[in-house]
Amino acid sequence: MNTPVRTRRAFLRSSSTLVALPLFESFGWTRFSSVAAAAATAVRPKRMVFLGFGWGVTRETWYPSIKQVGTDYALPPGLQPLERHKADVTVIQNLSNKFNNEAHWGSTFYLTGANRYAEPGQSFHNSISADQVAAETFGRSTRFTSIQLGCEQAEESGHGPGLSMAWNRQGKPLAGMNNPVVAYHRMFSDESTPLAQRQAQLRQQRSVLDTVLDDAKSVARGLGKNDQDKLSEYLESIRDIETRLSKEEQWLGVPKARPANPPPEPTGDIAGYEEVRLMHQLIVASLQADATRVVTYRQPVESLLKSIGVTFTGHNMSHYAPGPRMEASQLRDQKQSLLLAELIDKLKAAKEPDGSSLFEHTCLSYGSNIQSIHYLDNCPTLIAGGGAGIKHGRHLVMADPKTPLCNLWLTLLQGVGVPAQSHGDSTGVIKELVA
Repeated sequence: MNTPVRTRRAFLRSSSTLVALPLFESFGWTRFSSVAAAAATAVRPKRMVFLGFGWGVTRETWYPSIKQVGTDYALPPGLQPLERHKADVTVIQNLSNKFNNEAHWGSTFYLTGANRYAEPGQSFHNSISADQVAAETFGRSTRFTSIQLGCEQAEESGHGPGLSMAWNRQGKPLAGMNNPVVAYHRMFSDESTPLAQRQAQLRQQRSVLDTVLDDAKSVARGLGKNDQDKLSEYLESIRDIETRLSKEEQWLGVPKARPANPPPEPTGDIAGYEEVRLMHQLIVASLQADATRVVTYRQPVESLLKSIGVTFTGHNMSHYAPGPRMEASQLRDQKQSLLLAELIDKLKAAKEPDGSSLFEHTCLSYGSNIQSIHYLDNCPTLIAGGGAGIKHGRHLVMADPKTPLCNLWLTLLQGVGVPAQSHGDSTGVIKELVA
């Protein structure tokens, strides 16, 4: 009897689940034929990384000249650290969030493009963020549907520590892991609670949900329309919790995967520049281990400024004029670009089992919801990576100075294969980006 040919994908089986594992070289995949290797390259999973920061940039020295478009352009001083990656990044100008007319709302609407006043009689409304649209497709195959990273400080009005840029389909914020120590242990540390105890905890949570749902059904009778709408929204939240519990059950007995060269375990207080650097390492590690395929990171500004010797707050610095505050803003731009360049280095160095780089299969966006001061048009925007099929190495200036930022999110979502037809206030894809 012939030995069956080993498939390139291994699975974990239980009585009720079938969970795909990453492609492991130990399973012999690298010894397959070049034809098989080429096929593996074609089906490598796509990843999306959304990096955002508050308080904008230095307008005079971050944006390339609008007279230099296409491939023949010079990186300005604020982006100069990215010179070695120039062929693999794209800078886009004239993107804005139509409804984001309050600068101090930070990243609240950055990935959603929602109208804060869309609900009559309410002072706040939000919708699903682009990362969560991707997570609904990509998160089915990974332990973490998505990973949200934040920072310790409440750096913009309306934001609490750890609040990420991610919003679910009901327009509710998703909490972020706000320091590298928490993120590391959540992603990679083994569970200390015995399996049986964790199973019992999940059963108890399900029992509580069942009771809540029964009570909600009895309350529903006799409610007016407005209250019915509120109850419907509440039940949607309950269904989200049910989905999360089901996912936890699916992965309960599966050890956490780690990349071949995991980052060092963080110890002590890490803040500012080194904090961002370590968070970037964790992002790469989580993608390489296929723990998740969607990541958002709201990067710190206040602690970054302190770590590079700037004494101004982010808000005061953003209201710069020629002199010390403008110099501080320019230094911040350069340091952030240095960190971004290092992240791209790491994505390029991280190899997939088929020999391709993680960077080739990752779509990365980087930017802020404002220019600087209170200017809300022309959001600083840079994209990189091969995941969305973008033609890189260019500087694009959109003809319409109010082109929706959501047109970019829609373009990237469709580029990685997410079946989105619109997003936020999008009016279509950015055709100039598509390879």
